[in-house]
Amino acid sequence: MTRHSRHLAAALSLATALAVSACGGGGAADGDTLTLLAWDSEEVMTPVLEAFEEAHPDIDVEATYSPPVAEYIQALQTRVLSGTAPDVFLIAAENKTNLIEGGHVLDLAGEDFLAGVPEFNQQTYGADGAVYGLSLSSWGAGILYNEDLLAEVGAEEPPDTWDEFLALCAELKDAGITPYLEPLDAMPGVLSAFLGAYDASTGHTMDDEIFSGASTFEETWTPLLEQYNRLYDEDLVTRDTVGLGPDQVEAEFANGRVAMMIAGPWNVNSVREAAPDLEVRMVPIPGVDGGEPFLAGAAAPGLAINPESGNIEAAKAFLSFFASPEGIEIYQAQLGAITVTDDFEPPLDPALDPVVEDVRAGNVYLPQIAWQRAEDVLNVEAVAQIQRMVQGEITPREVAQALDRKLASS
Repeated sequence: MTRHSRHLAAALSLATALAVSACGGGGAADGDTLTLLAWDSEEVMTPVLEAFEEAHPDIDVEATYSPPVAEYIQALQTRVLSGTAPDVFLIAAENKTNLIEGGHVLDLAGEDFLAGVPEFNQQTYGADGAVYGLSLSSWGAGILYNEDLLAEVGAEEPPDTWDEFLALCAELKDAGITPYLEPLDAMPGVLSAFLGAYDASTGHTMDDEIFSGASTFEETWTPLLEQYNRLYDEDLVTRDTVGLGPDQVEAEFANGRVAMMIAGPWNVNSVREAAPDLEVRMVPIPGVDGGEPFLAGAAAPGLAINPESGNIEAAKAFLSFFASPEGIEIYQAQLGAITVTDDFEPPLDPALDPVVEDVRAGNVYLPQIAWQRAEDVLNVEAVAQIQRMVQGEITPREVAQALDRKLASS
């Protein structure tokens, strides 16, 4: 699995989260071995683990790896339910409710390593004053533009509105340029941004109303799904792209064969590696129906500690190292993450300048984070139904109706 696929899956979860997690055989009895299952690759994690072990020579890290998102969530759930939970593990959008309500995560509130972490990141993985995950970065997904291809059709600036974006897609297609691609193996970033902008316009009450029964997915999501589906209904993106994975989308963009793609900070990093001379810029997703441009995104998944671990002090030492400027610097260099602590200024690609302020301020939205229960099954249902919509099998309204049925049965 390449770096891009790891992190888009998680973003759209990211690994831009400083999201290392640990999972293993339940912790060593002597307290000297910390078991760890990371969803970042061994290549990414090795420099961090080596630095930690050098700083803590009395602690050995026994690391194994499982990719995000679904495979990781399932692996962790199996170990938690079998009583072999790891010392440290990842709390993410897709599993936070189950972990918190099941009592499988230690309350970290008051720990020194949280001191420089913004409230947005703490509250994302917290409840009732407790904090269950150390989230050290946030991510935002916007539109990454190939500025040279836009210039071929006379576009000097990225569009601000969805209608303008679709018009640009049509111009690019008429010029023989593939206008836009987005993998659909996770919640579409464009749709998440539409929902986030709408939620912000309501004073952040959208999900409260859905989950309280005052509103429905059908009422709230249908108009935004219809707008998103215009990409396919108007034949600006072919329906058979539903099978494209994130690596394929990024490769098409890096090779100059597509003008625009959904992207997070990790994509900018890997596009630079593949095509250092490409002129790119990332901006928020254009506003729809008079709404403001917005970003899909969330506080990155956080490191959590198993309350039944025999290695709690070693686990806290691991989290403390990750939260230190030294730990953050090593990890951030691997991925280009937008870190949020107040004692480290991440060196970021200039292409991210238009989005960094909003990401660090928490002006981002991801449905799985905002949903108040059953986020795991709702996410699976949403992705499956959206894929059917893109293939022309069902309507946007039917996608929303399916989510209402899934919520009612959960």
